[in-house]
Parts: sequence; structure tokens; C-alpha cells
Amino acid sequence: MDVIVIGGGIAGVATAYHLRAAGHRVCVVERHATVAQGATYGQGGTVLPTPLDVWFGPTFMASRHSAKNGVIAKTGFNGPARQFVKQLAGLQEPQAFARQYALLRPLIESSREAMADVEARFGLEFEQASGLLYLVRAAHEWEQSAAALDLLRQFEVPHHVMTPAECAAFEHAVPTEPAFAAAVLFEHERTANCPLFTKLLKQVLDAQGGVQFMPGCEVSTIRLENGRASVELAPREPASRSREIEVIGADAVVVAAGYGSLALLERAGLRLPLYPLRLHALVAPIAHEECVPHVAMVDAVKRVGVSRMNQRLRIAGGAVLQSAGQIDKPLGDAVTKEALALLGQATHDWMPGAARISAALPWEGVKLLSPDGLPVIGNAVHPRLFVNAGHGPAGWGLACGAGKLVAELVSGQTPALAEDTLAALRPQRFQ
Repeated sequence: MDVIVIGGGIAGVATAYHLRAAGHRVCVVERHATVAQGATYGQGGTVLPTPLDVWFGPTFMASRHSAKNGVIAKTGFNGPARQFVKQLAGLQEPQAFARQYALLRPLIESSREAMADVEARFGLEFEQASGLLYLVRAAHEWEQSAAALDLLRQFEVPHHVMTPAECAAFEHAVPTEPAFAAAVLFEHERTANCPLFTKLLKQVLDAQGGVQFMPGCEVSTIRLENGRASVELAPREPASRSREIEVIGADAVVVAAGYGSLALLERAGLRLPLYPLRLHALVAPIAHEECVPHVAMVDAVKRVGVSRMNQRLRIAGGAVLQSAGQIDKPLGDAVTKEALALLGQATHDWMPGAARISAALPWEGVKLLSPDGLPVIGNAVHPRLFVNAGHGPAGWGLACGAGKLVAELVSGQTPALAEDTLAALRPQRFQ
């Protein structure tokens, strides 16, 4: 089959890889000049989510009126945004959280296997490092984390709960003053460079053949007619110079364009209640080598992650939730400063002296979050249209399992994932 993948981020490139592995011919349409230039560029480094950092559950926005939870609500927060937060709040109850994470877990494990296969097959090196240390500041926040710890035990995820003294003995960079509640170490979970992985995967596809990349092209419309599908490309020149519309036909279209997926799908007849979330990152040079931790560190409540990449630190988080209608407008200096200050403060709190924050390069991008915390993967509206979006900020490795699932669906194969997980991921779940 001929398949068009819209989007050249990690989700789109991983989907193209699995489609090609399944024997399909693939065309990847990307609006930027190359792959991994949108939300993928600002990924924090954590490869797969744990129960402690999925963007739902007991600790996520437990206090909705303070940036202490790591999410800033911008002025003008409207009714739909408040309703979205209310829906996510329904997953703060431990049993609801456990049910939802259990549905996500098979996709996490599928993604782990898919990434391991790619690494072993091609020997890719993309700044992988093992070890994740999750830190919790307040006693009441540690109590809220109990449901996540129960899930770690239930799914037999290797981890070590540490007292502050044990944590400081293991990781010299962590200060014991001011006092904090506890920490959880995942020795086998990893961080890595997501943009680099995406570009290396593109190189693999270029070398293998069968996948065409069309950078600098933007899809304006998806056409769904009978047994075929096609996409219209926005004119590369002003309309006054050229009125010709370029159309590419295929047997199937996969929408994996991140935030840009929403408008395309809505014009195709599918309105998804995914919410755009602005994320921030700082790439800071190392200030003092002796202050840098030897494992990546995550503020488990604020959901700020710090990982080392050669001689720099990538600090990611600083989420801003605002009205969806405002997402295409500039955020404003005051809110941007507040978000970046959140990242700088978290770095200072957990590894003082490690980063030169004053020399850090800032990044801002938009990622999609669903009201039930799960991505949207599956067929929708038309037999030839597929969706792969809404992975959220936690765990870029999910894209590898999601791409494999899309390839199975496009190929008409029975997916390896359990039916309850498939149903929880389908776009139709919102209808």
C-alpha cells in the first residue's frame, strides 16, 4: 500500500519506520525544513513514562491554584479549559488512576520492545543513559504518590524507594537541606536525545529506501473518497503567483502532526477533545562538573526533568495551560518568564551549582494532552484515515509502540495489544 504520514516528529517518523517494515511505501510530509523540529525538538529526555510522571493521577495538578504543581494556568482560562482540568481531576482518585495506567501499560511495554529492536538492529547511539531519580519535596506529596508506588509493585517495575539520607548517599548532587520527603530510583529506566533518535531513524529509512520525505510542505486538507485518500498541500508560493493545488494520493493517510493534527482532523470530520499544552525547556551549559548528578533527576510533582546530554543539561517542564483559542498567539513575557523560572528553580533546588542557567537557551512548544491521559491511536471517520496523536509530554518512546500499532491497523493485522487497551486508545472513545 501507499501511505501518507503527516508529521515529521518522533511520532511520524516512528510510524513511517514501522509502516515500511510492514512492506508499505511511505511518504512523510513535514512542514519544517527537516524532521524533529517541532515538539520533538524540546523533549525532556525521559524515554518511557513511569506511574510517577504520567500527566494524570493523584499528584497531577492536585493543587489547581498554584504553579507549585508545575502547571501554570494563564489569565483568561476559560470554560472549556476548566472542564478539561475537571476531567483530568477525575483520575486523581487512586482506583481511577490505577485503571487508566493499567490500560496504558501495554503500550509502554510494546514501545520498550520496539525501541530495543531498533537499537539492536541498527546500533544507534543517541546519548542513551540509564538511571532516573524521582524526588518528592513535601510529606503530603509523598502520601499522594502512594498510588503510583502501588502500581510499581503491582507491575513489578524494578525500583528502590530511598530516604533522603539514602538518596544523598547514592547521588552526591542532591542537597539534604532543605529537607525533602523521599525519592524513588529507577536504575534501568533511561534518558536519551529524542531529536537525535528521530534524525538517525530518518537516516535508516533514507538508506533502506521505500520512504520519501517531503520537507517544507504543509498539508491543508485531507480528502477521503471511496477507497482512496489524498492530501492537498498548501501552496509554497503566494496564491497570487500560483493557483495550482498539489494533491498526493494514497491508500491510507496517518495524521501524526502533533498540535497541527487538530485542525486537519476537524476539517476531515473528526473533532478530538485534546488540549494544547505549552511546554518549555532550557538547554544549559554545565557550570561545575562536580555538582552534576550521575543520573537524570525528575521533580515528580512539578514534572520537571533534568538530564545530561554531553556537556549540557536539558531541563524540561514549565507547562502552561490556557484557552485553546489562545494557543496560536504569543504567550507573553510575564508567563514565559514564570515558566522558565520554574525550570531554573527546580534545577537549583535539586542540583545547585550544576547548570549555568543565565547562559541557557530557551525553547517553547506545544504538545497535546487528552482528558483521560491516554494518546489517540487508531482508525477514524473513514477506513483510510488513521490517527496517532496526543502522547503528551511524558515519554517520547511511546511513539515507537504507537507507530507499530498503526502499522498493524493499516495492514489489516490483529494488533498485539489487548482489546481493552485498543479500545482505550481509539478516537471513538470520545464520542
